[in-house]
Amino acid sequence: MILEHALLPVRPGREAAFETAMAEALPIIRRQPGCLRAEVSRCVEQASTYLLLAEWDSVEAHEDGFRRSEDYQEWRALLHHFYDPFPTVLHFEPRELSLD
Repeated sequence: MILEHALLPVRPGREAAFETAMAEALPIIRRQPGCLRAEVSRCVEQASTYLLLAEWDSVEAHEDGFRRSEDYQEWRALLHHFYDPFPTVLHFEPRELSLD
């Protein structure tokens, strides 16, 4: 499992419009092959910053599958004009850590 982490810096004053667009966009990413879960949270301290967390079965499902799909073009049209600056997207792998 891969966890995609993206901080979404929305232009101040555009939060309500962004949330409306994101409500339309989330089903797009959730229906992608390899997407296990996707959710968005709003920052308490910085109201124009959001966090997208998406679980994928692989980095390739996100990068090669979703980002190269026609659905991504719809996602992009709905959301990308809200960002300033453009988000940094990182992928994380869980680690089993122990004190042994």
